[in-house]
Amino acid sequence: MASGLPATALAAPTPARSRALPRDFLWGTAISGHQSEGNNTNSDAWVRENVRPTLFAEPSGDACDSYHRYAEDIALAAQLGFNCYRLGIEWSRIQPAPGFYSSAELDHYARVLETCHAHGLKPVVTLNHFTVPIWFAARGGFEVADAPALFADYCGRVASHLGGLMHLATTFNEANITLLVRLLYGNTVSPAVRAAADAAARATGSTHFSSLAFSDPEISTPLLQQAHRLGYDAIKAARPTLPVGLTLTTQDIQSVGDPALVEAYRQQLYGDWVEVARTHADFFGVQTYTRFRVDAGGIVPPPAGAEMTDAGYEFYPQALANTIRWAHAAVGKPIYVTENGIATDDDARRIAFIDQALDGVRDCLEAGIPVHSYLYWSLLDNFEWTSGYDKHFGLVAVDRQTFKRTPKPSAHHLGAIARANRI
Repeated sequence: MASGLPATALAAPTPARSRALPRDFLWGTAISGHQSEGNNTNSDAWVRENVRPTLFAEPSGDACDSYHRYAEDIALAAQLGFNCYRLGIEWSRIQPAPGFYSSAELDHYARVLETCHAHGLKPVVTLNHFTVPIWFAARGGFEVADAPALFADYCGRVASHLGGLMHLATTFNEANITLLVRLLYGNTVSPAVRAAADAAARATGSTHFSSLAFSDPEISTPLLQQAHRLGYDAIKAARPTLPVGLTLTTQDIQSVGDPALVEAYRQQLYGDWVEVARTHADFFGVQTYTRFRVDAGGIVPPPAGAEMTDAGYEFYPQALANTIRWAHAAVGKPIYVTENGIATDDDARRIAFIDQALDGVRDCLEAGIPVHSYLYWSLLDNFEWTSGYDKHFGLVAVDRQTFKRTPKPSAHHLGAIARANRI
């Protein structure tokens, strides 16, 4: 809950940081195309936002207009003190129709990446951040047997055109998102989800309009895994030296009963993705926001009196260190924190969250775990999917009418830590 006092009055002074980090440690923010660019009209999400009934509180519309204002965003990130910029590129813009790749849109993203380099920011590029082209969703998305080959073709084309400008690449953002949805909401498709999917199908003349996060995990998970493998190979064929990783949603699972339940719930959340990461990833991206407390009956509520974030989950920055330790033991690849953040309108609590999360990163480094980045979600207050614009994760506020960017105290706080390169 916001205190009502100015964040600057509540923010604690930056504590002395005890551990110097390697010069190549990546400090930055993460952002996706659809959530920030605006007017992504060829995407499945645009359809779902604008049909009725819909699961979305409001449509994305102009979002933050980052498609046109990317240079301002990149310059701001550099001015704050970061050395890395994680962004998503939009498949729906690059391949708006089957078989057609837009040279103009590929050139647009080349200019974005060149701007990153001009400001000293190393680009970490996600090739798919949940959204897909309308034509791909309308033919069944990642629930159709040839979907992996289509995705790999896209990956190869992007790598050929843009790979030389990338510092790191990932195929999917949170590739196990379908498993997370099932863990949170169960196997039964709700009437609201079904009605929204039917509306999207009617609007596109589709017999099965399939969006990634709402797909049937029994069908889509093995196809997504094959899509990642083929995408990884296609990127490597075009750019053999470009590191290609895999990111998962990696929430901290804790049992309130039998300790053996932890592994059982991890299996529900990760499935076979750990094995995929072991064979087809040069690094592993941890994306952590909270913990899940579980018993034999499922996820249980947070402890009485626990602080809650505006996104509806527990304020628990300690989760990051726990998921880093799990990932290091389970996957055995270099670890990058590709997302970590909090939805709140009390910026002092954002600062506290960041500081406590970084304390955990320091503990992991001192334990010898190879952690190579801390990328906060997100640079901007942007479109948070079905929640619309009410959830504020950003270090920078954005006026919805003028698009003016206003850094919060947390932006300067994290930027100062990044400049010092100590935690």
